[in-house]
Amino acid sequence: MKIGFIGLGSMGRAIAANLLKGADDEVLVWNRSAAPVQELAALGARGAGTPAEAFGADVVFTMLADDQALREILLESGLFEQLEAPLILVNMATVSVAFATELAQRCGARGIAYVAAPVMGRPDAAAAARLNILAAGPADAVQALKPLFARIGQKTWEFGEDAPKANVVKLAVNFMLASAVETLAEASVLTGAYGIAPAQLLELITGSIFPGPVYQGYGALIAGGRYEPAGFKAALGLKDLRLALAAGDAVSVPLPVGSVVRDSLIDAAAHAEGNMDLAVLGQVAARRAGR
Repeated sequence: MKIGFIGLGSMGRAIAANLLKGADDEVLVWNRSAAPVQELAALGARGAGTPAEAFGADVVFTMLADDQALREILLESGLFEQLEAPLILVNMATVSVAFATELAQRCGARGIAYVAAPVMGRPDAAAAARLNILAAGPADAVQALKPLFARIGQKTWEFGEDAPKANVVKLAVNFMLASAVETLAEASVLTGAYGIAPAQLLELITGSIFPGPVYQGYGALIAGGRYEPAGFKAALGLKDLRLALAAGDAVSVPLPVGSVVRDSLIDAAAHAEGNMDLAVLGQVAARRAGR
């Protein structure tokens, strides 16, 4: 099988590297900057000179930052009009529900199978092939992708043939994640104001009512004040909160907690902290409290 991969950020590089583990497959990779392409080429990938070259494949994965990045490369460039069936387009990025719907409709009209497959997990999980993959799209295409998904993730969760449903679930999960980090940040500042070390609170909650990777991972970052390097940038969290709020607005579902977390992330962006980890909400909460 010939596999194309576009978008080699920290997540994309790790995912593409794991796709290379299929001995009989050829993997073509493209990125705006050359260094990640060279890194993957050293592992056995073939560098594509253009996005169009990367699309000369049976299956193409895209892992780009946002709606606009994919729109520019695929639609505004005119590339989409050159694509021909049979082709499976797998979009792994967290995009808006509206854009996912548009892409699914455009692809369907041209006989291209569009599969939304956003992932849950940070770059270390991607490198270890421990991602959770949220997949939705044509059943035969999802079935064909399962061997590839098995190389990059620990489990694939299927949400039917309506591709945007996978994006709705991903936005809901990221909304919940950011909300959990926000409350953890605020609670740490509250207990700290009474002389209780954040590490003590973290040990209590992760050893009792809130075990699990979110409180353990982000709690440790907040307790240690370690916000760089970012596993999940606050700026991307802000993007996702805005997309979740827009998705709610489209179906008249209010997300009042989401509005609060969005404003905290705007605070981080206003203080040039957007490229720090989402855990920087701990610093935002402390600043808001004058601490």
